[in-house]
Amino acid sequence: MLRWLRTAEVQREDCLVARVQAKRTRSPTPPAGASLSAQPSAAADSGAHFTHFDAAGQAHMVDVGGKDATRRVARVGGRIVMAPATLALIEQGSANKGDVLGVARIAAIQAAKRTAELIPLCHPLPLTRVAVEFAIDRGAVAVTIEVVAETRGPTGVEMEALTAAAVGLLTVYDMCKAADRAMRIEGLRLLEKSGGKSGHFLAA
Repeated sequence: MLRWLRTAEVQREDCLVARVQAKRTRSPTPPAGASLSAQPSAAADSGAHFTHFDAAGQAHMVDVGGKDATRRVARVGGRIVMAPATLALIEQGSANKGDVLGVARIAAIQAAKRTAELIPLCHPLPLTRVAVEFAIDRGAVAVTIEVVAETRGPTGVEMEALTAAAVGLLTVYDMCKAADRAMRIEGLRLLEKSGGKSGHFLAA
């Protein structure tokens, strides 16, 4: 009787293994780190795909060697919301660390130039222009940033603009955190881009 039970148990395990193997054959498990990019989605059905993964799901730098060098421009915006008293310190130039927006502007430009060192799969780009503008938004009690980055090359410049805006806002936080640790960065996004095969993009 015991021998029969063990035999039946082995048979059930064999059947389970066979079903699992059959399922894997039909739907291979994606490599570690590639599950999001490898799974079918509505975006994939529409023809969109992640270009930074190869057929095996491995991350790689996209080959742009065959693309034409064209004028590429990207415009990015965002803001940092704070307490009214903190905004007043920035306006008056009386923050403990000095000229907040002046330092943040330089930090943003520096960040744009170092994007390829910070974002692993970005191409190093010869930037031809980085313009950074800060503004005081009293209604939202915030400092807003707008960055325009430009290059002439085979790939877009939106990551440089986004990195610049992010670091610019982070610098505002760093310089004002002694007065207000509850500040929050929000709304960081691509507003507009042009150049290249994808054409013109304008955020809604």
